Amino acid sequence: MRLSTKTKYGIRSLCELAENYGKGLVQVRAIAQKQQVSAKYLEHLMAMLKSAGFIRSIRGSKGGYELTRSPEKIKLSDCFATLEGDFIPADCFEDLIGCKRADECRIKNFLHELQNAVYSVIDSKTLADLINDRKQTKNISYQI
Repeated sequence: MRLSTKTKYGIRSLCELAENYGKGLVQVRAIAQKQQVSAKYLEHLMAMLKSAGFIRSIRGSKGGYELTRSPEKIKLSDCFATLEGDFIPADCFEDLIGCKRADECRIKNFLHELQNAVYSVIDSKTLADLINDRKQTKNISYQI
């Protein structure tokens, strides 16, 4: 299982904004430079995050982005849902009702457990948790 670059970069960008929460606006080029991401690609992600209500923007030379609420109130599960969509461990798992082998599927229960485990972890974490984890380990950049 791999996260898409969209999700990795999106959450890393949210972490940058979380770290600067309450300190003012952050320009996208500053995030892009620090995270070594294309500013153009990052603008696309920021538009997604803005439309989902995680961030707001102000235009102009002194403009930038900021979180709409505190990092403690932004769950990773919500971020993942916006950036990645639903976590479906296998294509067939998405439509077990229409699956001809659902009654005899030997991995159906495992797939359900896997899905629940992933949701349990990402639903229990917030952006603040990622920031605090980073401060404790003193990494130089966010790695997701």
